[in-house]
Amino acid sequence: MQNIKQSLIEEINKRVQDKILEPANAELLKKLINNAESSEEAINIAALGTTYKRTGLHFDKRLEKMTDSIKYFKKNEELSFRADDAKPVNKLIIGDNYQALQNLLIQYKGQIDVIYIDPPYGKDSMGEFAKTNYTNAITRDNLLSMLYPRLILAKQLLSDEGVIFCSIDDKNQAYVKCLFDEVFGEENFIANLIIKSNPRGSMSTEEIANLHEYLLCYTKNRIESNFVGLDLSDEMMEEYKLEDKKGKYRLLGLRMRGGFWRRSERPKLFFPIYVNPNTNEISLEKTKEFTKEVLPIQPSTNEDGTWRWSKEKILANAEMLIGKEVKRNETTIWDIFQKDYLEREHGRKTKAKSIWDENEENNQNGTVEVKNILGSTALFAFPKPKFLIQKCIQLVTSNSKNKTILDFFAGSGTTGHAVLDLNKTDGGNRTFILCQINEKTEENPNGIAYDVTSKRLKRIMTGECYDGTKDFPWLKDNQPYGGNLDVYEIESVANFENTPGKSPFDVIDETLYGKEKFKTVKEKIDWVCSNFEKTQKELGE
Repeated sequence: MQNIKQSLIEEINKRVQDKILEPANAELLKKLINNAESSEEAINIAALGTTYKRTGLHFDKRLEKMTDSIKYFKKNEELSFRADDAKPVNKLIIGDNYQALQNLLIQYKGQIDVIYIDPPYGKDSMGEFAKTNYTNAITRDNLLSMLYPRLILAKQLLSDEGVIFCSIDDKNQAYVKCLFDEVFGEENFIANLIIKSNPRGSMSTEEIANLHEYLLCYTKNRIESNFVGLDLSDEMMEEYKLEDKKGKYRLLGLRMRGGFWRRSERPKLFFPIYVNPNTNEISLEKTKEFTKEVLPIQPSTNEDGTWRWSKEKILANAEMLIGKEVKRNETTIWDIFQKDYLEREHGRKTKAKSIWDENEENNQNGTVEVKNILGSTALFAFPKPKFLIQKCIQLVTSNSKNKTILDFFAGSGTTGHAVLDLNKTDGGNRTFILCQINEKTEENPNGIAYDVTSKRLKRIMTGECYDGTKDFPWLKDNQPYGGNLDVYEIESVANFENTPGKSPFDVIDETLYGKEKFKTVKEKIDWVCSNFEKTQKELGE
């Protein structure tokens, strides 16, 4: 026990030297540690001074408004449809996404594979934010306050392998990333992707024409997550020009590139490899056949570098390595290369890059898509292109195509469109759940969910409008995707209704479940658990 105490005291002293802990506090802690009656007690005392204070994001939280009513999903039969019974049923939920997420937890907790969201970014002028309120504008505090409880619910909905993507602009990226760190943990941060959304540059600022937005990526549990990567492009496929009995391959240098990979930092990865100049085979031992010594020297600086593989890995995979003469700085030298085969067990994939600059990711494509489907660009501002969301989904679902994708800021319904198109491309059976509040605007007098989201899904899935017409441009170049859509609206039941002879629970049971009073709580629980679909009350019941 004395050794443990001494070790703890040494750590306390180190924190004083690093000016992290006040000397007076340190002396008190050391006295308490010396007087501790057990190792466990000493460790707990030391933790008061050796545990770093957790710092996090601070903002003025605005709590969700609580009501005296119970929210539930009520099916809208007029907007729901069946276009192909052989395909799965997708969902569109119209209403506040906070209430939608709460209800989704009943059925989908830990079952959502991918979440993509594109929350409102706020106005360009930050100076006016203090004068606005929650209902008519998104301030920075309001944006964070609005996102925080929804991300808490979203995290619970994600599977252990689940991944969440969030589009955000440069003004709010830093703050929203801190919020994601707070909710999902910094250890589960994957990337802050740069999306070239406007190749011509935005004219909203005078100084710099902004070309990009950001796409935050986090996992539920990084250890469990499965990033399978993207399919190879035609250009990448052309790199695999060499071939042997195992198939087509390309050559990748075994030497680690970059100035950080020096012998001094990774000494065990610096060692000679010997090449047989007649067969190009390699060995870790110099023999009569293996005569050409190759070291991982950085060609630009002539510094000692490192190999990518250890000796153990080289011995186990020697047949995948070859020696080859190459020309460096006007000098011919030997170097070591890995055969990177095209065919792999789960199909050939490539890592996504941190900058996405393909033309298909241009936001203008999203605008064109909406216009071709709905006939106007004025109905919804700044829709995301379906290609962007497809790429997100592909990163984590291409090896398993029976996944569930959630977007609780659905907007024009691009995420649903992306899922349908991706299924058509690769034969997948993915389903989507979209949530969109029915915000009314001058262009959408019936609300965005009615006039934009549901109409878009109806047209691309069935090939016709709700009124039966088929006169939108998208059909000229595309075939309807088919599939099925259930549309729900969030309705409420008052916790208390002054109904003679009936308790509030009687009213709720009758309204939600179409059931007379349950005799016991257990009976009610058993019924709800065995008849969950019936709790999503349908119109006309």
